[in-house]
Amino acid sequence: MIKTLLLGAALLFIAILLMGIKVFFSKKGEFPNTHIGGSKAMRDKGISCATSQDRDAARRESPIEKLLTEKL
Repeated sequence: MIKTLLLGAALLFIAILLMGIKVFFSKKGEFPNTHIGGSKAMRDKGISCATSQDRDAARRESPIEKLLTEKL
């Protein structure tokens, strides 16, 4: 039982180490940006993530607010 747990923990450690070898041992190592906004091809097509679109929409003034402020 203990041998199985130790073997499993060792295999897990080796798998994590191999997946992150570039990140752990490179001076400029970083995990890849998997965010939609991090893709140049998506930005070129004008596609962004929902969170960014919501943030941008909240920053813009709505047409109704614009009409209300103009009348005052």
